[in-house]
Amino acid sequence: MTRLAWVARDSYTMIGRSLRHLPRNLESLLMAVILPVMLMLLFVYVFGGAINTGTEYVNYVVPGIILLCAGFGASMTAVSVANDMTTGVIDRFRTMPIHSSAVLTGHVAASLVRNAFSTALVFGVAYLAGFRPVATPLEWLATIGVLTLFVLAISWVSVCLGLLARSADAASGYTFMFAFLPYVSSAFVPPETMPAVLRGIAEHQPVTPVIEAARGLLTGTPIGNSIWLSLAWFGGLLVVSYVLAAVLFRRRIAR
Repeated sequence: MTRLAWVARDSYTMIGRSLRHLPRNLESLLMAVILPVMLMLLFVYVFGGAINTGTEYVNYVVPGIILLCAGFGASMTAVSVANDMTTGVIDRFRTMPIHSSAVLTGHVAASLVRNAFSTALVFGVAYLAGFRPVATPLEWLATIGVLTLFVLAISWVSVCLGLLARSADAASGYTFMFAFLPYVSSAFVPPETMPAVLRGIAEHQPVTPVIEAARGLLTGTPIGNSIWLSLAWFGGLLVVSYVLAAVLFRRRIAR
């Protein structure tokens, strides 16, 4: 068997393991799925009437809610990795002919599946609330591509945080920034309505280009260079976090 086939086989096995674990942590799964939906309904029906975005507020807010979903989902990835590293299961895997990177790949693949489900649910509820995208099939594919890159990047960052944490509780705390960043962006209100300092942060932080790209592709608003900024931010973050995760994993299992 070639090395590539060996890695692919082991990754497939670990992906199956991580997916089987999803329904066993039902409370966290429900929180990652239901909380963003509740936040969307809160913003649309409670705050939306008081916020002027130049368009229907539900069309404005949905891309930001999707990124919130990814942030909550990422925290589960960090917790799962931390659990693996602290419960001794990795030591057991080391006694087997399993490629080491397959364990981490399994967690990231589970994160993708989890986020795909929660995103589909948000889209469904948003449609019932009045969300009406005007994207062409090509623009839908571009949206899926940008969001997938975002989820992959923050999932690998979460893997790094899970490897750095000494407990599952600590790993959950480390991922707080993923849930916080969308609030200081263009997710819920236009940045130009914010105070000068916050506006500067909102306009130049990495989450805003992803939101603007998704919003523009789905609803036809101006995109500018948001797609390219998204690719630069999260393409670079994906490469760095993947390499860092490999280094951190080798150091942890070498102890």
